[in-house]
Amino acid sequence: MAATSSSSSPCMIASLRSSHRCRLSPSATATSPPRLRTLPPRRCRRNPSSSSSSSRQAAAISMAPANPRHRLIAPIHAAAAAAGGGGGGGAGATSPSGLPSLVGIAHLLVSLGIVLASDKFLKQAFAAASIKFPSALFGMFCVFSVLVVLDAFAPALAKGFMDFFEPATLFIQRWLPLFYVPSLVVLPLAVRDVPAASGLKIFLIIFGGWFASLMVAGYTALTVRKIVQTQLIPAEPMSKPSPFATLEFWAWGAVFVASFAVAYVNPTALGTTARTCLPFLLASTVLGYMVGSGLPSGVKKVLHPIICCALSADLAAIAYGYLSRSGVDAVLGDYLTKAPSNPGAGDVLMGFLGSVIISFAFSMFKQRKLVKRHAAEIFTSIAIASTFSLYSTAILGRVIGLEPSLTISILPRCITVALALSIVSFFEGVNSSLTAAVVVLTGLIGANFVQAAMDKLGLNDPIARGIGTASSAHGLGTAALSAKEPEALPFCAIAYGLTGIFGSLICSVPAVRQSLVFIAG
Repeated sequence: MAATSSSSSPCMIASLRSSHRCRLSPSATATSPPRLRTLPPRRCRRNPSSSSSSSRQAAAISMAPANPRHRLIAPIHAAAAAAGGGGGGGAGATSPSGLPSLVGIAHLLVSLGIVLASDKFLKQAFAAASIKFPSALFGMFCVFSVLVVLDAFAPALAKGFMDFFEPATLFIQRWLPLFYVPSLVVLPLAVRDVPAASGLKIFLIIFGGWFASLMVAGYTALTVRKIVQTQLIPAEPMSKPSPFATLEFWAWGAVFVASFAVAYVNPTALGTTARTCLPFLLASTVLGYMVGSGLPSGVKKVLHPIICCALSADLAAIAYGYLSRSGVDAVLGDYLTKAPSNPGAGDVLMGFLGSVIISFAFSMFKQRKLVKRHAAEIFTSIAIASTFSLYSTAILGRVIGLEPSLTISILPRCITVALALSIVSFFEGVNSSLTAAVVVLTGLIGANFVQAAMDKLGLNDPIARGIGTASSAHGLGTAALSAKEPEALPFCAIAYGLTGIFGSLICSVPAVRQSLVFIAG
């Protein structure tokens, strides 16, 4: 045994040497990564022993047997490092467990819930105190004031405040047009008692008034720009909402099919017909908006997502009214009940309008430097355009012989729905459904024609284009401008909120309301 072992030792040593030479052969090193093959000559000359040691280590690493565990661990650590560098949102998006996504959903629910709860609390408080001033507008001023104070004394807290509510503001921005839809869905009920001749007069006021408001706001901004000659600087970048995912389509589609079947089998399964119809009417509205948002830009000029959304909800109401033999009028009545104890799908959507107003505080605070720098152009144009819009509507209604109640109902035609409804609540005997429908129709006209009209009028300045669009076509015009004119969008977003705010403030003055009623007849 000893002889055999000693005789085999030279063979084993020779075999190992041969194996070592093969592993250090040029063919083996050629397969190693380029950074491991050679070392800079200067380093070799300065420290040959270190260079030789590094070369041997590199060769050993490059030619070591592949370890599957090492190959799996390295990308995971690299992904975690990349996600960590991107902040919490990135880490949440790359986690295989899905836990950060749940945290993000919880963050959205908490921040949005606080905004909704604040709006509801303010409404109840103002109603109990018999205060007619828009409660959401007061909440917006409070939030903006808090942000300004925090920014002055503790900027980190102001930033943290903004970051905390960012999911809620992005949610509202993403679904904003959807909150305007209920008034269009129930438009057949709102205009049923309006004579055809009066309807034609209202349309003339809407179209002619929109064009006149655009001219007044745009040319006022241009005139003030020439006087103050403030240099235009880049605005703060505005966050864009995420596109709709395929999973969202399937989820809302499943809700529609299941809830429609339940309502057909048992119309009072949830206690009342309005509550039972709520899920499938809401799903049809959301699906219509998602489909309309994905249409080509050329099609959107004819079939705006808002129109597509309203048509989808109306078709669902017609189908259910026919199959259940209840009639479309009854279904539309369940869509927007205006009864807090028995809400419909439209009531749920319009319940976000107060939150929309409160969210203006965050957008205005984000663009506070821009507002301060161009305060003369912004506030002068908005004040003149808002006043002109209200009084020109009253004058036009009186001139063409429109009924005074209908004229008062359409006074805030150029103000966003959320604040337009608050404005008409100051007056008596108005048709608030008609108010909302007229506001949305004005926005649709502006969304389709505002850019071509401004080109014809020579309104080429970004500030004039932004203010003119918002002052004449509020949120829908802002949405139409956002895709093609990013330099005008910040001014449009600012004017969109401030126009409604200024209109609400002047209409809260009794003397102004009395003068408008007197002019309307």
